[in-house]
Amino acid sequence: MPNLEIVHENNDYIVVNKAAGLISEKSPFEDTTVETQVLNHLLKRKRNPYIGVIHRLDRVTSGVLIFAKKKSTLVEFNTLFSTRHIQKTYLAIVKNKPSKNKAVLNNYLVKNNLEKRADIVPAKTKEALNCSLSYEVIGENSYGYLLEVKPKTGRFHQIRAQLAYIGSPIIGDEKYGADQPYLPLSVCLHAWKISYQLSGSDDFETFEAPMPKNKFWKFNSQ
Repeated sequence: MPNLEIVHENNDYIVVNKAAGLISEKSPFEDTTVETQVLNHLLKRKRNPYIGVIHRLDRVTSGVLIFAKKKSTLVEFNTLFSTRHIQKTYLAIVKNKPSKNKAVLNNYLVKNNLEKRADIVPAKTKEALNCSLSYEVIGENSYGYLLEVKPKTGRFHQIRAQLAYIGSPIIGDEKYGADQPYLPLSVCLHAWKISYQLSGSDDFETFEAPMPKNKFWKFNSQ
């Protein structure tokens, strides 16, 4: 299993670069999770450290993840998320270039619990939730096209489902129709940056997780 990669740490929280293939929080069915990695790190300096799970990433997704080290910090971040004072920026690699280099996607999404996926539906229904994101094509290599994606809502699998709906499934994402293989338990989706607005301030704090170090993520600008 990959070692814990720390992006930033202070007295209130720890920011890590989650490896694809791991789930975010502790589970009785998993020996190693990102939360247990953080716990083992904190135990080196404190006997009973507090860990608050602020947000999560899918197992197959890599990238920036924040854990609270105090209850008050967890509450503060929960408020930031609920009031949408946090912006996430993802990177995705798709084999099929979208028809537009830059666009906003607005859809209705239904969570399919039986198949553990999200389905985009053509119209609003009782079960359907609106989902929205913006994307821009920012790179290209022999494997596909690099997209910068900014979700405006936080729906289950929404980036994976919405990109697949326009004919550009993420590389490795067989669940959503991708036909190009990637690494085990992984897709080419990376939580690149997270920015949050400081309380009572117009300034934003931003943390960035380096991209995965494999051939799929090599672009001309790298």
